[in-house]
Amino acid sequence: MAIITLTTDFGERDHFVGAIKGFILSEIEDANIVDISHLVSPFNIVEAAYIIGNAYKTFPKGSIHIIGVDSELTPVNKHVAVAIDGHFFIGADNGILSFLANEVNPEKIVEINIHDRIKSVFPVLDVFVKVAGHISRGGTLEVIGKAIKKLKMPKGLSPIINNEENQITGSVIYIDNYGNVVTNISKRLFETYKRGRGFELWARNHKFTNVYHKYSDVVNFDTESVNKKDGEKLAIFNSASLIELAIYRSNLDTVGGASTLLGLKYRDPITINFI
Repeated sequence: MAIITLTTDFGERDHFVGAIKGFILSEIEDANIVDISHLVSPFNIVEAAYIIGNAYKTFPKGSIHIIGVDSELTPVNKHVAVAIDGHFFIGADNGILSFLANEVNPEKIVEINIHDRIKSVFPVLDVFVKVAGHISRGGTLEVIGKAIKKLKMPKGLSPIINNEENQITGSVIYIDNYGNVVTNISKRLFETYKRGRGFELWARNHKFTNVYHKYSDVVNFDTESVNKKDGEKLAIFNSASLIELAIYRSNLDTVGGASTLLGLKYRDPITINFI
Protein backbone atom coordinates (compact mmCIF):
# COMPACT_ATOMS: atom_id res chain seq x y z
CA MET A 1 0.00 0.00 0.00
CA ALA A 2 1.45 3.35 -1.08
CA ILE A 3 1.73 6.04 1.61
CA ILE A 4 1.20 9.52 0.17
CA THR A 5 1.53 12.58 2.42
CA LEU A 6 0.26 16.07 1.61
CA THR A 7 1.72 19.36 2.82
CA THR A 8 0.15 22.47 1.30
CA ASP A 9 -0.85 26.08 1.89
CA PHE A 10 -4.33 25.44 0.46
CA GLY A 11 -6.20 25.77 3.75
CA GLU A 12 -9.26 23.73 4.69
CA ARG A 13 -12.14 25.73 3.24
CA ASP A 14 -11.74 25.25 -0.51
CA HIS A 15 -12.02 22.19 -2.73
CA PHE A 16 -8.32 21.86 -3.53
CA VAL A 17 -7.31 19.26 -0.94
CA GLY A 18 -10.38 17.12 -1.59
CA ALA A 19 -9.72 17.21 -5.34
CA ILE A 20 -6.11 16.12 -4.85
CA LYS A 21 -7.16 13.22 -2.65
CA GLY A 22 -9.78 12.16 -5.17
CA PHE A 23 -7.24 12.14 -8.00
CA ILE A 24 -4.73 10.21 -5.88
CA LEU A 25 -7.35 7.51 -5.28
CA SER A 26 -8.14 7.44 -9.00
CA GLU A 27 -4.46 6.94 -9.82
CA ILE A 28 -3.44 4.74 -6.86
CA GLU A 29 -6.43 2.68 -5.77
CA ASP A 30 -5.03 1.46 -2.44
CA ALA A 31 -3.27 4.70 -1.47
CA ASN A 32 -3.02 5.59 2.20
CA ILE A 33 -3.25 9.40 2.20
CA VAL A 34 -1.95 11.31 5.23
CA ASP A 35 -2.39 15.06 5.76
CA ILE A 36 0.69 16.61 7.34
CA SER A 37 -0.63 20.18 7.13
CA HIS A 38 -2.73 22.36 4.85
CA LEU A 39 -2.32 25.46 7.02
CA VAL A 40 1.17 26.49 5.93
CA SER A 41 1.19 30.28 5.57
CA PRO A 42 0.71 31.12 1.88
CA PHE A 43 3.95 30.78 -0.12
CA ASN A 44 6.00 30.41 3.07
CA ILE A 45 8.69 27.97 1.96
CA VAL A 46 10.64 28.11 5.23
CA GLU A 47 7.57 27.23 7.30
CA ALA A 48 6.77 24.40 4.89
CA ALA A 49 10.33 23.06 5.11
CA TYR A 50 10.21 23.11 8.91
CA ILE A 51 6.90 21.23 9.02
CA ILE A 52 7.69 18.54 6.45
CA GLY A 53 11.27 18.18 7.71
CA ASN A 54 10.06 17.28 11.18
CA ALA A 55 7.23 15.03 10.04
CA TYR A 56 8.60 12.87 7.23
CA LYS A 57 11.16 11.01 9.37
CA THR A 58 8.39 9.22 11.29
CA PHE A 59 6.96 7.66 8.12
CA PRO A 60 8.11 4.32 6.67
CA LYS A 61 10.85 4.35 4.06
CA GLY A 62 9.45 4.55 0.56
CA SER A 63 6.73 7.03 1.53
CA ILE A 64 5.92 9.66 -1.10
CA HIS A 65 5.57 13.28 0.05
CA ILE A 66 3.72 15.79 -2.14
CA ILE A 67 4.45 19.43 -1.28
CA GLY A 68 2.02 22.02 -2.63
CA VAL A 69 3.51 25.33 -1.50
CA ASP A 70 4.56 27.95 -4.06
CA SER A 71 4.17 25.23 -6.66
CA GLU A 72 3.30 27.09 -9.86
CA LEU A 73 5.66 26.15 -12.70
CA THR A 74 7.71 29.12 -13.93
CA PRO A 75 11.13 29.51 -15.60
CA VAL A 76 12.65 30.03 -12.14
CA ASN A 77 10.42 27.61 -10.22
CA LYS A 78 10.97 24.19 -11.77
CA HIS A 79 9.25 21.02 -10.59
CA VAL A 80 11.43 18.29 -9.13
CA ALA A 81 11.23 14.81 -7.69
CA VAL A 82 13.88 13.95 -5.13
CA ALA A 83 14.90 10.81 -3.27
CA ILE A 84 16.18 11.70 0.21
CA ASP A 85 16.79 9.36 3.13
CA GLY A 86 14.76 6.57 1.53
CA HIS A 87 11.76 8.85 0.94
CA PHE A 88 10.43 10.50 -2.23
CA PHE A 89 9.54 14.20 -2.36
CA ILE A 90 7.63 15.92 -5.16
CA GLY A 91 7.40 19.69 -5.30
CA ALA A 92 8.83 22.89 -6.70
CA ASP A 93 12.55 23.66 -6.60
CA ASN A 94 11.91 26.77 -4.53
CA GLY A 95 14.10 26.07 -1.50
CA ILE A 96 11.88 23.74 0.53
CA LEU A 97 13.68 20.59 -0.53
CA SER A 98 17.13 22.15 -0.24
CA PHE A 99 16.48 22.59 3.50
CA LEU A 100 15.80 18.86 3.79
CA ALA A 101 18.87 18.08 1.69
CA ASN A 102 21.01 20.13 4.11
CA GLU A 103 20.78 17.31 6.65
CA VAL A 104 20.88 14.29 4.32
CA ASN A 105 22.42 14.25 0.85
CA PRO A 106 19.84 13.44 -1.84
CA GLU A 107 20.16 10.03 -3.44
CA LYS A 108 18.69 11.33 -6.71
CA ILE A 109 17.24 14.60 -8.08
CA VAL A 110 15.33 14.98 -11.33
CA GLU A 111 13.64 17.94 -12.96
CA ILE A 112 10.16 16.73 -13.90
CA ASN A 113 9.65 16.92 -17.66
CA ILE A 114 6.19 15.42 -18.29
CA HIS A 115 4.37 18.75 -18.50
CA ASP A 116 4.09 18.58 -22.28
CA ARG A 117 2.04 15.40 -21.91
CA ILE A 118 -0.40 16.86 -19.36
CA LYS A 119 -2.73 19.85 -19.61
CA SER A 120 -2.29 21.50 -16.25
CA VAL A 121 -3.55 24.58 -14.45
CA PHE A 122 -3.25 22.88 -11.06
CA PRO A 123 0.17 21.19 -11.01
CA VAL A 124 -0.12 19.67 -7.53
CA LEU A 125 -3.08 17.67 -8.79
CA ASP A 126 -2.29 17.19 -12.48
CA VAL A 127 1.49 16.70 -12.37
CA PHE A 128 2.55 15.83 -8.83
CA VAL A 129 -0.10 13.13 -8.40
CA LYS A 130 0.88 11.56 -11.76
CA VAL A 131 4.51 11.46 -10.60
CA ALA A 132 3.46 9.96 -7.25
CA GLY A 133 1.50 7.27 -9.08
CA HIS A 134 4.52 6.43 -11.22
CA ILE A 135 6.78 6.13 -8.17
CA SER A 136 4.21 4.06 -6.25
CA ARG A 137 4.18 1.52 -9.08
CA GLY A 138 7.95 1.10 -8.83
CA GLY A 139 8.84 3.49 -11.63
CA THR A 140 12.24 5.17 -11.64
CA LEU A 141 12.70 8.92 -11.39
CA GLU A 142 14.62 9.05 -14.67
CA VAL A 143 11.45 8.15 -16.60
CA ILE A 144 9.62 11.29 -15.46
CA GLY A 145 12.53 13.70 -15.24
CA LYS A 146 16.02 14.77 -16.21
CA ALA A 147 18.74 14.23 -13.64
CA ILE A 148 20.16 17.43 -12.09
CA LYS A 149 22.97 17.84 -9.58
CA LYS A 150 21.64 20.24 -6.97
CA LEU A 151 18.61 22.01 -5.60
CA LYS A 152 18.09 25.75 -5.36
CA MET A 153 18.97 27.32 -2.00
CA PRO A 154 17.46 30.79 -1.47
CA LYS A 155 19.84 33.40 -0.11
CA GLY A 156 19.50 34.95 3.31
CA LEU A 157 17.80 32.02 5.02
CA SER A 158 20.79 30.50 6.82
CA PRO A 159 22.40 31.92 10.00
CA ILE A 160 25.44 34.16 9.54
CA ILE A 161 28.67 33.87 11.54
CA ASN A 162 30.76 37.04 11.81
CA ASN A 163 34.47 37.08 10.93
CA GLU A 164 35.52 36.99 14.60
CA GLU A 165 33.29 33.93 15.14
CA ASN A 166 31.82 35.46 18.29
CA GLN A 167 28.36 36.20 16.94
CA ILE A 168 25.60 34.21 15.24
CA THR A 169 22.81 36.12 13.53
CA GLY A 170 19.77 34.02 12.72
CA SER A 171 16.09 34.65 12.26
CA VAL A 172 12.60 33.48 13.16
CA ILE A 173 11.45 30.75 10.77
CA TYR A 174 8.27 29.44 12.41
CA ILE A 175 5.67 30.30 15.05
CA ASP A 176 3.74 27.33 16.39
CA ASN A 177 0.22 26.92 17.80
CA TYR A 178 1.37 27.96 21.29
CA GLY A 179 3.05 31.10 20.00
CA ASN A 180 6.51 29.55 20.48
CA VAL A 181 9.10 31.12 18.21
CA VAL A 182 11.42 28.75 16.31
CA THR A 183 14.72 30.09 14.99
CA ASN A 184 17.03 28.74 12.29
CA ILE A 185 19.94 28.44 14.77
CA SER A 186 20.63 24.76 15.38
CA LYS A 187 22.05 23.20 18.51
CA ARG A 188 24.97 21.91 16.45
CA LEU A 189 25.82 25.38 15.14
CA PHE A 190 25.45 26.89 18.61
CA GLU A 191 27.73 24.30 20.24
CA THR A 192 30.29 24.55 17.42
CA TYR A 193 30.87 28.26 18.03
CA LYS A 194 30.17 28.44 21.76
CA ARG A 195 33.50 26.76 22.66
CA GLY A 196 32.84 26.90 26.38
CA ARG A 197 32.10 30.63 26.39
CA GLY A 198 29.16 32.40 27.97
CA PHE A 199 26.60 33.99 25.70
CA GLU A 200 23.74 36.42 25.42
CA LEU A 201 20.88 35.68 23.08
CA TRP A 202 18.95 38.76 22.00
CA ALA A 203 15.50 38.90 20.43
CA ARG A 204 14.51 42.55 20.07
CA ASN A 205 15.28 43.92 23.56
CA HIS A 206 14.81 40.57 25.31
CA LYS A 207 17.91 38.80 26.64
CA PHE A 208 18.40 35.07 27.33
CA THR A 209 21.48 33.59 28.97
CA ASN A 210 20.40 29.93 29.20
CA VAL A 211 19.13 27.45 26.64
CA TYR A 212 17.23 24.59 28.27
CA HIS A 213 16.54 21.12 26.93
CA LYS A 214 12.87 21.03 27.91
CA TYR A 215 10.29 23.57 29.00
CA SER A 216 10.08 22.41 32.62
CA ASP A 217 13.83 22.94 33.13
CA VAL A 218 12.93 26.53 33.97
CA VAL A 219 11.30 25.29 37.22
CA ASN A 220 13.28 24.30 40.31
CA PHE A 221 10.83 21.71 41.61
CA ASP A 222 12.58 21.59 45.00
CA THR A 223 11.75 25.19 45.83
CA GLU A 224 9.16 26.42 43.34
CA SER A 225 5.65 25.55 42.23
CA VAL A 226 4.92 25.06 38.55
CA ASN A 227 2.34 27.85 38.57
CA LYS A 228 4.90 30.34 39.82
CA LYS A 229 6.73 30.09 36.50
CA ASP A 230 3.65 30.48 34.31
CA GLY A 231 4.33 33.26 31.80
CA GLU A 232 8.12 33.22 32.21
CA LYS A 233 10.19 33.49 29.03
CA LEU A 234 12.78 30.84 28.20
CA ALA A 235 14.91 29.46 25.38
CA ILE A 236 15.14 25.74 24.63
CA PHE A 237 16.54 23.34 22.08
CA ASN A 238 13.30 21.99 20.62
CA SER A 239 12.57 18.54 19.18
CA ALA A 240 14.09 19.62 15.87
CA SER A 241 17.32 20.64 17.70
CA LEU A 242 16.69 24.30 16.87
CA ILE A 243 16.72 27.14 19.37
CA GLU A 244 13.15 28.07 20.28
CA LEU A 245 11.92 30.99 22.38
CA ALA A 246 8.90 30.19 24.50
CA ILE A 247 6.68 31.29 27.35
CA TYR A 248 6.34 28.61 30.03
CA ARG A 249 2.87 27.03 29.88
CA SER A 250 1.89 29.56 27.25
CA ASN A 251 -1.70 30.08 26.21
CA LEU A 252 -2.48 32.70 23.60
CA ASP A 253 -5.85 33.32 25.26
CA THR A 254 -4.45 33.90 28.79
CA VAL A 255 -0.75 34.45 29.54
CA GLY A 256 0.08 34.91 25.84
CA GLY A 257 2.86 33.35 23.76
CA ALA A 258 6.42 34.27 22.90
CA SER A 259 5.39 35.72 19.55
CA THR A 260 2.94 38.17 21.13
CA LEU A 261 4.66 38.92 24.44
CA LEU A 262 8.12 39.35 22.90
CA GLY A 263 6.79 41.05 19.78
CA LEU A 264 8.40 38.58 17.37
CA LYS A 265 7.31 37.62 13.88
CA TYR A 266 8.57 35.63 10.89
CA ARG A 267 12.05 36.68 9.68
CA ASP A 268 12.80 38.84 12.73
CA PRO A 269 16.51 38.72 13.61
CA ILE A 270 17.86 36.65 16.53
CA THR A 271 21.43 37.37 17.68
CA ILE A 272 23.76 35.33 19.88
CA ASN A 273 26.87 37.07 21.23
CA PHE A 274 29.57 34.85 22.78
CA ILE A 275 31.40 36.51 25.65
